[in-house]
Amino acid sequence: MNVTIDRKILSRPASGPTEETVLAVTHYTDFLFSFRLSRPAGFRFRSGEFVMLGLEVDGKPLMRAYSIASPNWDEELEFFSIKVPDGPLTSRLQGVKPGDKVLLGRKPVGTLVLDALKPGKNLYLFSTGTGFAPFASVIRDPETYDKFERVIVTHTCREAAELDYSKWTVGKMMEHEFLGELADGKLYYFESVTREPYFRNGRITTFIENGTLFETLGLPPLDAEGDRAMICGSTAMIRDVRALLVTAGLTEGSNAMPAEFVVEKAFVG
Repeated sequence: MNVTIDRKILSRPASGPTEETVLAVTHYTDFLFSFRLSRPAGFRFRSGEFVMLGLEVDGKPLMRAYSIASPNWDEELEFFSIKVPDGPLTSRLQGVKPGDKVLLGRKPVGTLVLDALKPGKNLYLFSTGTGFAPFASVIRDPETYDKFERVIVTHTCREAAELDYSKWTVGKMMEHEFLGELADGKLYYFESVTREPYFRNGRITTFIENGTLFETLGLPPLDAEGDRAMICGSTAMIRDVRALLVTAGLTEGSNAMPAEFVVEKAFVG
């Protein structure tokens, strides 16, 4: 029996990335898209973690950190990405089509995980842009609703069209036979836009400071006793929301030392 062996597979070390197949691609705007990959057997991660992802360029792997948007029970891996015209990786990645191959790292890591937070009542997930990606994973994890009475995900973007992925994700989840029942009455979605007319305009920091966020949801202001938070997005948003959480008495935690809030330092967007 003749067997044909791909020499690229032979040359790739066992500790190196695996080669996964693109299953689906959705373009939301000229700057944002999502895609789904095959999930290798034995690939395990905690909802909210990120992994190295990339393409082979000039015979070498070009890898960047990407938050995994799918929940840990999903048979496929989902990612939500920005498009950067002159970006070394994204300029190429934005052109992938079903059937193409993408390199996937073997070791997911990150701080936006439930294990890094102390027990609490309300979980706030603050995001801007593609910073929503890890929260797309967290809000679809049944464990999230076992640990918290309410889950509040906020998503702020420049334009309304940039909210499409988060709206679609939340909507499909609420329609899910099992997840929808878990999240019913527990999941809150608070979106806003900063650069064009929308029913809610402004930065999330403004809505925290003036109380609009809490009034809209019917919840009290931030309190270290029962509130927990995760932050992922632009550098400015992370800095400002972190300051507001600290002012409210919450302390930053990590995998090694759980506390009231965590930040994904590897994210750039």
